[in-house]
Amino acid sequence: MHIEKRKDDIVLDVSGVSINYGTVPAVRGASFQVRGGQIVTLIGANGAGKSTLMKYAAGLVTAQAGSVKLNGRALDTASADTRVRHGLCLVPEGRRLFGSMTVRENLELGAYCRDDARAISADLERCLDYFPDLVAKLGAPAGTLSGGQQQMVAVARALMAAPRVLLLDEPTIGLAPAVVEKIAQVIHVIRDTGVDVLLVEQNAEVALRIADYAYVLEGGTVVQHGDARALAGDEGVQRAYLGM
Repeated sequence: MHIEKRKDDIVLDVSGVSINYGTVPAVRGASFQVRGGQIVTLIGANGAGKSTLMKYAAGLVTAQAGSVKLNGRALDTASADTRVRHGLCLVPEGRRLFGSMTVRENLELGAYCRDDARAISADLERCLDYFPDLVAKLGAPAGTLSGGQQQMVAVARALMAAPRVLLLDEPTIGLAPAVVEKIAQVIHVIRDTGVDVLLVEQNAEVALRIADYAYVLEGGTVVQHGDARALAGDEGVQRAYLGM
């Protein structure tokens, strides 16, 4: 059951995270928050620590220091599947679908931790409303779909878990502009239905256009944060990340 949340409440709180890969520091004391009613993005150059922070929040990498809370509940020692059950769901970079299984089977797997059959059926219909291109593909192996359609399946699969916060890792990479716009529209609809979003995007222009709030990472450290539109107009951010 979802915890009722008010707009602007802190929903996801990731604080003081330091992560090393061997002896190489990937993240250094980074903190960020996702508030109710927000799409939050992490932007930065390759190797800045964006995806590492996303994986930490999802429970896929361990940290030398730091904490993660969802609606005030500490999840530091929780496994990845426990975090899904609490409402923290990741759409991984590269989609990671089960290619030989049908689209329907991939979507149904997203609801593996649920037993509310009627609500699951309603959520499946809602996902197909978001992505009507998938209706005719439900019986097709997921691996036969185009890259854009596979990304739609990946997002819908995570939504089938009934998340409180949706973690999107590079959802538009390699996609045609029309598909990027479709994904962006659905992200806004998802936010408006009460699912808050954390977005990692290599394409900073797209990320700042989609998001409400943004954090800029350099060398594993948060060096700037604020309203996404304001950061899009910042000369330093424009030079460093927007090619202007």
